[in-house]
Amino acid sequence: MFRPRRKIFRCFARWAIGFFLCSAIAWLFGFLVFAQKIPDRVQKSKKKTDAIVVLTGGSLRLEAGLELLAQKYAKKLFVSGVHRGVDVRQLLRIARKSPLSVECCISLGYDADNTEGNARETAVWLTKEKFETIRLVTASYHMPRSLAEFRSVMRDIEITPHPVFPKSFKTKNWWLWPGSTGLIMEEYNKYLLAVFRRALMGSILY
Repeated sequence: MFRPRRKIFRCFARWAIGFFLCSAIAWLFGFLVFAQKIPDRVQKSKKKTDAIVVLTGGSLRLEAGLELLAQKYAKKLFVSGVHRGVDVRQLLRIARKSPLSVECCISLGYDADNTEGNARETAVWLTKEKFETIRLVTASYHMPRSLAEFRSVMRDIEITPHPVFPKSFKTKNWWLWPGSTGLIMEEYNKYLLAVFRRALMGSILY
């Protein structure tokens, strides 16, 4: 009487274990591919863009963006994800830069609180400014997901990545550093969620 149930249970258990193992292998393979996409250097390019876009989250990002602006790599600098109440002069003081030389060329975005929000906020600003090319500045480990989010909402915009490299993150031999490995894993999982979200939204829209 119980044999059919046991047989069903065993089949289900085997299927569940097989599914789990296949999922784990697929996740690990994707993770390694994702890790390879993390840049370990800035691609040297003197190409100018309409704007420089900095995603908040580290002082190196803002410093790099301001330096690129000072070197006239773009007409304007847009900083996305700024805390409300912070103005351009305060931001420049944090970066230890003189406001006189670049204050007129900086715009701030206050609406974004995640990478998806950064992309949408920037897309609105670019449309308003009628810009078609940007240089995107963010941390190296954050760049793959940022590019995916940005390209999903601004397919007609040409994006030049400009990664910065925080000292706390080890790009080379990252697997030897638990902190760097954990950060890449976190970014990869967020990347997967972003992919699934876009796929779901696409299925709803179409």
